[in-house]
Amino acid sequence: MTEARTPLARRRSSSQGVVLGSVSGFRISLDYSWFVLFFLIFGTFTGAVFPSYVPGLGQQTYLLMGMVGTVLFFASLLAHELAHAFVARALGIEVEGITLFIFGGMARTRSEARRPRDEFLIAVVGPVASLALGAAFYGLAVTADQRVWHPAVFGVAGHIAFLNFALGVFNLLPGFPLDGGRVLRSLVWRLTGSLRQATRVASLAGQGIGWLIIAAGVYALFVTDQLVSGLWFIFIGWFLTNAARASYEQILLRHVLEGRTAEDAMTHFPETVEPEVTLEALVRDYFLHRPYNSFPVTDDGIVIGLITLSQVKQVDHSAWKIRTVADVMTPLAETLIVSPSSPMNEVIERMSENETRRVIVAQDWELRGIITGGDIANWLDRAGLVGS
Repeated sequence: MTEARTPLARRRSSSQGVVLGSVSGFRISLDYSWFVLFFLIFGTFTGAVFPSYVPGLGQQTYLLMGMVGTVLFFASLLAHELAHAFVARALGIEVEGITLFIFGGMARTRSEARRPRDEFLIAVVGPVASLALGAAFYGLAVTADQRVWHPAVFGVAGHIAFLNFALGVFNLLPGFPLDGGRVLRSLVWRLTGSLRQATRVASLAGQGIGWLIIAAGVYALFVTDQLVSGLWFIFIGWFLTNAARASYEQILLRHVLEGRTAEDAMTHFPETVEPEVTLEALVRDYFLHRPYNSFPVTDDGIVIGLITLSQVKQVDHSAWKIRTVADVMTPLAETLIVSPSSPMNEVIERMSENETRRVIVAQDWELRGIITGGDIANWLDRAGLVGS
C-alpha cells in the first residue's frame, strides 16, 4: 500500500518505531506493532504451517524453516513497498520512507499523485511485484522438487510463493487504501476529473470490502469455530474500514487547507498576561474567569513565551504566591511561532512534528494571534470539512 501523508498524519520518525536503515535513500522503519506480527508469523510457520506442509522433519529444521520463512515473508512485503517507492520517486513524488507494521507495509509519500496515470502506475506496481516474487519462489519450489533438494527448501519456497500470490491478489481488491482501491480511484479520477470524488468512491468501496471481511471473520469465529482466522479477518476488516474513511477525510482536509494561511484560522489578538504575574493571580484572574487553557506572555507588547494551565498544575500550590509566569512559562525560543502569512498546510505539519496543540502567530515579534487544536477543529467545521 501507499499513503500520501497529510500534515496531520505526519509524525516524528521516532514515533514511527524502530528505524532499520535505508534502501536506495528510502528510510525503512518498523512500527512497534510489527514485532507482534513477527513472532506470530514465526510461531505459526514453525508450529503449524511447515510441519503440515512438509511432515516428517525434525523440530530444529522446522525452527530454521520458520525463521527463514518469516524473514523472506517480510522481505517480500518490503519489496512490494519498494516497488511503490521507486515508481513514485521516478514520477517526481517525494517518498518519506517505508514502514512495516502489523497489517503489512506502507510507503509514505509527501503528496498525492498529480495525474490519474501516475496514481495507476504507483498503485499497480506493488501487486505486480508480489505476483512476480510469487512466480520466482514457485519456480524455486518446482526446481527443488525436481532436483530432489532438501524438502525444507521446497516447503519454504512453496509457501512464500503462495503468500506472495495471495498478497498480490488481496491488494488488487478494489477498495481504498488497498492498491486495487487506488487503481479504482485512478480510473474514476480519469473519468470524472475530480480527485475528491474519485477518493470518495474508492473510500466507500474500501469500507464495503472492510465490512465484508469483518462479516467473514464473524462467520469463521462463530460458525466454523476458527478462532485465530476469525479474529484476524475481523482485525483486518476493521483496519481497512477505518483506513478507507480516514483517507477520504485526509483528501478533504488537503482540499480545505489549500490556499489558507495562519491568519485564517487563528484567534486574533488573544488576551495576554505579563511575565511578572504570580501563578496565584494567573489562576484567580485568568484561568478561573476565561475559557482558555493557555495565554501568550508579552512584555511591552513583545511576545516572549506561552503559559498553559498544565504548567501551572505542575507547580506545588504552596509556591503559587511567589512563583511568577516567567518562572514556568515556555520561552519563545521553545515555542512554535509562525507568521500570519504561513500556509496552514505548513502550520499543521509543524504542529504535528513538534507534537504541540498551540502555535503563536506573530509579525516582527508583535503578537497577532494564537492557533490551538480547538481553533483548527472549529475552523475546519466552518469550512465544511466535518460532516461532508
